[in-house]
Amino acid sequence: MGQVIGITGGIASGKSSISQFIREELGFTIIDADIAAREVVEPGQEAYRAIIKVFGSELLLPDDSIDRAKLGSIIFHDEKKRQMLNGIVHPAVRKRMLEQKETAFALGENVLFMDIPLLFESNLTHMVDKTILIYVDELIQLERLIKRNGLSEVDAKARVDSQMPLVEKKKLADVVINNNGSLLESKKQIKQVLAQWEVI
Repeated sequence: MGQVIGITGGIASGKSSISQFIREELGFTIIDADIAAREVVEPGQEAYRAIIKVFGSELLLPDDSIDRAKLGSIIFHDEKKRQMLNGIVHPAVRKRMLEQKETAFALGENVLFMDIPLLFESNLTHMVDKTILIYVDELIQLERLIKRNGLSEVDAKARVDSQMPLVEKKKLADVVINNNGSLLESKKQIKQVLAQWEVI
C-alpha cells in the first residue's frame, strides 16, 4: 500500500493554493474532502436519499438537487439536526475518499494527498500517514479573509473563531508550512518537506 499525506489548514490559510501546486506542478493525486462532500449528496447517492428521508423533500430545488442554503439554515440553528446530518454525510465522505484512495493505489500510484479541512477536528488522522498544516498567523488570516470574501472584520473574526485555532493545530501536525509570506516561499517549504520524506 502507498503513502497518504494529509493536508489541512484553516479558512484563508492558503491550503487550496498549496493543494493546487501539489496537484498541478508536482503531479500528485489530491483527494479533496470538500469535493467528496458535494459528490455524496448528489441526486441518486445513498447520502442524498438519507438526507431527504430525514429532512423532507421540501429541501429540493427544481432540478432535484439539495438546496444547500436551506439545509444550512436548518442545521445552523439546531444542534441535534446538525449532528443528524453529519451522521449521514461524514461516513459517506470517508467512504468516497477511501474508494478514491484504493483506485489511485490500484493504478500504481505510491503517494497521494488528502485535502481535509477538518482533519484534526473530525479525528480523521487515522486516514493518513503524515500530516502537513498550512499555517498563517491569525492577523494575516483575518486580513486575507476580509480581502477575499469582502467581509467586515467582525464577520471575518466570527468565521475564524468558529474553527480550531491554527496555533492548536500546529501541535498536532507532523510538519507546519509557514504561509505568512509569499506562495513561492511556501512552495519551497513543501518541496523541502517532500524531499526529506523522499516523496520527490
